[in-house]
Amino acid sequence: MRVVIAEDLALLRDGLIRLLEAFQFEVVEAVDNGPSLLRALTTHRPDVAVVDVRLPPTFTDEGLRAALEARKEIPGLPVLVLSQHVEQLYARELLSDSSGGIGYLLKDRVSDVSQFVDAVRRVAGGGTALDPDVVAQLLTRRAREEPLQTLTPREREVLGLMAEGRSNAAIAGKLFITEKAISKHTNNIFSKLNLQPAEGDNRRVLAVLAYLNT
Repeated sequence: MRVVIAEDLALLRDGLIRLLEAFQFEVVEAVDNGPSLLRALTTHRPDVAVVDVRLPPTFTDEGLRAALEARKEIPGLPVLVLSQHVEQLYARELLSDSSGGIGYLLKDRVSDVSQFVDAVRRVAGGGTALDPDVVAQLLTRRAREEPLQTLTPREREVLGLMAEGRSNAAIAGKLFITEKAISKHTNNIFSKLNLQPAEGDNRRVLAVLAYLNT
């Protein structure tokens, strides 16, 4: 699986390269600024990009901008964004592109190697990987709005796990309840939020994220 990395901190960039190569990823290029990232993405057209939001020259949102620009040229280009803090504006902007293959993780999640690698693979496969803290803030932003208020505490918990990109089986394992119970909760969520049920985990997650992002 071919990867492009964008990270301005040399130590972290080298660590990401070594980590991903240890799990049989091929890092085709690693860059440290926005313009180089855009060039690398459009040249290599990788299976997935792992991108820091803030890159030189201004350290604002060059990484995200370059990734979004590349996705315009290469629709569906899988991008996993890394950020030092939860920045709702950036999260919403990334998630507004609902063509799949998107992720937003806090940088400290990289230390959990198995979960990080799973997130990279999930995004590369066209899925969604959203940091639990990002999900929590997006949910909090809408907590006072209808019809989110109609969800039960358990349904809100299931919704958060769905938005992270977890399957029914994974959610059931996390909450120690049956898949049948999860199916019931998800159906209730779709109904209360007026979302049409969709086949496939990625499509349903994107539907939920689209709702949270409005």
